[in-house]
Amino acid sequence: MSSLNLDDFTDLIERPDGGVRRDAEARRERQVVPPGALGRLDELGEWLAAAQSAVPVRPVERPRAVLFAGDHGIAELGVSARPAGGAGELVREVLEGGRPVSVLARRLGVPVRVVDMSLDCDPESLPAEVSGHRVRRGGGRIDIEDALSPEEAEAAFRAGMAVADEEADSGTDLVVLGDVSVGGTTAAGVLVAALCGTDASVVTGRGGLPIDDLAWMRKCAAIRDGLRRARPVLGDQLQLLATVGGADLTAMTGFLLQAAVRKMPVILDGVVSAACALVGQRVAFRAPDWWLASHDSGEPGQAKALDRMALEPLLSQGVTVGEGTGALLALPLVQAAAALAAELPESSADKAVTAAE
Repeated sequence: MSSLNLDDFTDLIERPDGGVRRDAEARRERQVVPPGALGRLDELGEWLAAAQSAVPVRPVERPRAVLFAGDHGIAELGVSARPAGGAGELVREVLEGGRPVSVLARRLGVPVRVVDMSLDCDPESLPAEVSGHRVRRGGGRIDIEDALSPEEAEAAFRAGMAVADEEADSGTDLVVLGDVSVGGTTAAGVLVAALCGTDASVVTGRGGLPIDDLAWMRKCAAIRDGLRRARPVLGDQLQLLATVGGADLTAMTGFLLQAAVRKMPVILDGVVSAACALVGQRVAFRAPDWWLASHDSGEPGQAKALDRMALEPLLSQGVTVGEGTGALLALPLVQAAAALAAELPESSADKAVTAAE
């Protein structure tokens, strides 16, 4: 029997400080630029102040991109434009600086951490720090078998929690969360369809490297078959992840929940991180208050998941590449909101009133 009780997260996760948020709103009303004139930047600054429990809000100075990596057995059915087992090559390209996330991270000065959970490659081909949390090589084909055993699912979930603790303990003040996977959007589609009670066709998108119509039909059929296997286990979120999620998605869910426990804000990337967040919401209803939706990728499953969690994307650039790219694009917006909230001066009239009091 597992010693991991997901119900504990309901008690462990608190909402960002509402009193501090009200103080941040009051401070914003005293600043020289009228409230609302900065649009969503006002809301972002106040959200960050509540998350930090600090007025004025502190600058975001130690962000980190954390990417969970894995190969999914369902890719064998030709549901992805990339070959099955090809996520390891993507990881190497990220580490060598040749992916969009690598370029943006360099430009923004954000360190990138890749965590191998189930890549279908020899761990010796990757740096030791990448493969330190791996629970298996590749994942089960979720249309006909479980992605993980119960023991592997618990290990993956705990690995995600451990990574969140490591980041919080090291002083990371905001995480950009993404995935590096082949077949991951198919698993994500199954999770979203199961948790939202909808059909496979409603959540089936074209993936990070767009697929053609025949591949889309194969992907839709795979999600449909995975959905049949997911529905009977909807009451147990860890079993759901073991059945149709995979090690990377399971670890991401554990990461998101533990990050909320540690009061560490997270920017979600695309459909995979949105699906994991949706599972996390089922576990602990307050957890989404610690997450931001970075962008609208155009993936229908992402839109469905974000709508269910009432998270509105910050950007709409049609970025489908994944790997945390869209989330990194949103980071400067969050940093700008923090700077404006902290550094805009108060109006002269408000200063006079404050002095008189």
